[in-house]
Parts: sequence; structure tokens; C-alpha cells
Amino acid sequence: MDQTTPYDTIGGEPVLAHLCDRFYGLMAATPRFAELRALHPEDLQGSRDKLFMFLSGWLGGPDLFVQQFGHPRLRARHMPFAIGVKERDQWVACMRLAMEELGIEQGLRERLLQNFFNTADFMRNKAG
Repeated sequence: MDQTTPYDTIGGEPVLAHLCDRFYGLMAATPRFAELRALHPEDLQGSRDKLFMFLSGWLGGPDLFVQQFGHPRLRARHMPFAIGVKERDQWVACMRLAMEELGIEQGLRERLLQNFFNTADFMRNKAG
């Protein structure tokens, strides 16, 4: 039985760090992600670090977010931000671009995107 995790498959910490850097770089520089960018603080480093820590555990690597902050409680942590269909779709599209640029294998990328979509959809807290 293969016990390889998605974390291992994508290349572990260095690739995940690059993915998070690229995600926030695209979000900051791409006009079509403006609504998503507006939900974040001016300095994106803290957001980037938290995404990295969360994804590390979520993908089967070290559970860094839980170690530092406790249970993710994603919906509760995102409740202060108005998240609708547009913000959800921008988040997923931005992550898709970042994963494509890093060359994450298509089958894994598609599985991750489905899970990212489901999680992002769960974060929605406004109509539209």
C-alpha cells in the first residue's frame, strides 16, 4: 500500500512554499483577482505564512497550523470577511494558476482543485 501523501507528491516544503508565494504573487498582481486581494491586509506575508502552515497539514505533511494556532476552524476564521461566489471563484482560479505554473501533475492538481473548491464554497457567507 502506497502511503505517499499529496505533500510528498508535490515535493514537500520547498514546493509548497513556492506555491504559496506564487499564489499570493498572482493574487496581488492580477487585476481579475481584485476582489479577493481586497479581503487581505496590505502586507500579505502573514496570510501567506498561514496558508503555508495550513496546507502543510492538509496535504499530509507537518501539521504546522494546528501546532501554532490550534484547530483551523476555517469557516469561523473567515466569517469576518464577505465571501461570495466571486471571491470563491477568484481564490480557486488563483490557486489553479499557481499550481499550473509550478507544474503540479494534472491528476493531482484536479483532485486538489476539487477539494479547494469545496472548501472555498464552504467559506461563502454572502449571497452572490
